[in-house]
Amino acid sequence: MPRGTQVIKGTEYVFDSDSKWNADKQYGTHNRSYIGKMVDGVFVPNAKHRLKEALEEAKRARQPGPVIVSASSRLFCGATALFDAIGEKLGITEDLKTCFPDSWKEILSIAYYLILEDRNPLSRFPRWASNHRHPFGGNIPSQRSSDLFGTIGEDAKQRFFLAQTRRRMETEYLAYDTTSISSYSTMIKQVRYGRNKDHDRLPQINLALLYGQSSRLPVYYRKLPGNISDVSTVKNLLADIAFLSFNKVKLVMDRGFYSEDNINALYQHHYKFLIAVKKTLGLVQTALEEVRESMLSRSSYDSAFKINYHSRTVDWSYRETKKRSGQIERGERRLYLHLYFNDQRAVDDKTAFNLLLDSLEEELRSGRHDPDHEKLYRKYYDISTTPVRGMSITPRQDAIDLAERDYGYFALISNDIKDPMEALKLYRSKDLIEKAFGNLKERLNMRRTSVWSEQNLDGKLFVQFVALMYLSYITAAMNDKGMFKEHTIHELLDDLDVIECFEHPGHAAQVGEITKKQKALFASLGVGLPA
Repeated sequence: MPRGTQVIKGTEYVFDSDSKWNADKQYGTHNRSYIGKMVDGVFVPNAKHRLKEALEEAKRARQPGPVIVSASSRLFCGATALFDAIGEKLGITEDLKTCFPDSWKEILSIAYYLILEDRNPLSRFPRWASNHRHPFGGNIPSQRSSDLFGTIGEDAKQRFFLAQTRRRMETEYLAYDTTSISSYSTMIKQVRYGRNKDHDRLPQINLALLYGQSSRLPVYYRKLPGNISDVSTVKNLLADIAFLSFNKVKLVMDRGFYSEDNINALYQHHYKFLIAVKKTLGLVQTALEEVRESMLSRSSYDSAFKINYHSRTVDWSYRETKKRSGQIERGERRLYLHLYFNDQRAVDDKTAFNLLLDSLEEELRSGRHDPDHEKLYRKYYDISTTPVRGMSITPRQDAIDLAERDYGYFALISNDIKDPMEALKLYRSKDLIEKAFGNLKERLNMRRTSVWSEQNLDGKLFVQFVALMYLSYITAAMNDKGMFKEHTIHELLDDLDVIECFEHPGHAAQVGEITKKQKALFASLGVGLPA
């Protein structure tokens, strides 16, 4: 392919030229592909060209036919064989091959590394790759991994999400939540200062995650600006779900996502939902005033959940603005309101409230006022000052009693689940998504990102999401088999990682000894032994 250069604004760029003649239409086409630039007479390839050359080199090294081993080797293969089996079982491997035909092996190898190396930076990948069997089979230096992240395009990612959702049950509830990821880079457009859920003082991006309640696997994620609130993300989520082509969408969300507009939007799309709501909500307070005492009776107590409950059907005042005409459609929609009281939660709430009051009084007496607490000072205390006695602080007991009145109560609303215990069980299972966020931040090293470009961040997030799919499968299997009584995930993977495979020139690779305990671990995780 002919190569040339072109000076643009003082910089000499290098391009490959591809000319073709269309015999039928009797005209030629001419395309240029810029591959780098000249710096002091030396060609410096761009990231896309570097990755293309690396992939071509790797492809040449993996031509079809028997692999010729030139030297004997001994590699660890137990944990990576587990990941291979999970990837085949969930269709991850097949879908990555289809959506990322040139880089799926690199994506998998980096995902494997992130899981096994537990927060180590990618700069240590060469050391890990030198003694582990993995899909790519070679070294991926830091620069090459950065180039790889930069080539993971949005279209291929969306096709992967769609392929995976088609493999899942489309009638399961999907938990939806967001988390904040701190960033050292201010060059990324969506990095903003916002409400950091980890109380980190760095600017951040937000990450929204959809998680299957039955499959217990992540389904989809979105990157959001760091200063956007939870409640404002729901309408965009509904548009994304439409793209994923779920037949029957069912969502579980916490109270941060509640708003009248969001509930109306869910009704408008005919989506089922289960959402926690604040106790101060009008329809909740109306019901509590009627049943606050009666729902504490034995007849309203569930021994399995150790909780009191009350449930009723209420009317939701539906409102929709028609896009074309601008007319407002109003009506009533059926809604199930589930109220709960937990006496231990009431004790905990009151203890926490009294600790707050203690700190407020200390701030007032010491004169070290917190500007953020000025409303609380006025709400819970009458404060006066005299020349003789100085400051006088009198608790406003009526305000304190009012605050304590609703301790221990909480509420859920749903347009689908009539049984209060079924609703509570489903909502409590939402903590799976919190564990997923924990895995992303702690084990997959996402608490703070030091990626400096938009493309690299998007690509790395996707590889971390792929790694999360494997971790989520392992977590679910360990929960089902009660394995967390004896193992952490780290310990289980360490137990399997020591299995070795041996390669010798002229011979097929052989897996080393597998102990009875290791065989039991593979069986409990629902996969076969390494072949």
